[in-house]
Amino acid sequence: MSEQADGSGTLPGNPMMWILIASEIAVFGAGLAGFAGARIFQPEVFAQSQATLDRLAGTLNTAVLLTSGLLAALAVSARKRGQRRMARTHLGLAGFLGLVFLVIKTIEYAEKSEAGIGIETNTFFTLYFLLTGFHYLHVIFGLILLAIVAVWDSIENLETGAAFWHMVDLVWVLIFPVIYLVR
Repeated sequence: MSEQADGSGTLPGNPMMWILIASEIAVFGAGLAGFAGARIFQPEVFAQSQATLDRLAGTLNTAVLLTSGLLAALAVSARKRGQRRMARTHLGLAGFLGLVFLVIKTIEYAEKSEAGIGIETNTFFTLYFLLTGFHYLHVIFGLILLAIVAVWDSIENLETGAAFWHMVDLVWVLIFPVIYLVR
């Protein structure tokens, strides 16, 4: 593949990544639709359970991931300008923020566990842990992908890694309001 952006209007990065991204968005979309549907049948359980969530942590994680996504985009831009070192620096910072997200989410999970709340507590928490846990795994995979593309840093590789990382951002931007905010 070419190191130069060809301006042909095609999606950036490897086309197979876009197939993966579309399928992952479909899976998360179905999960969020299921969450919203379950809320209709158990509004009291969902309201009480949602009230126990740490909205500040969720908001902070949203800011962390969006900033990380910006850094991934800046990495691609820097690499296109031939600034490999700057691109790797941006990817490193994006990865660091991904780790910050995982730490905050792990603290949230630990607090729930200490309060005796788990995946079998009720429908809300079953879906909460499934959706956020699946996203957590995507963050881990995304961090591995960012590390790989930082080493093998062709423009196509960086675009491919950044596309996946943006999907991770997008999914969280959908999860956060549905689970933490919407009543």
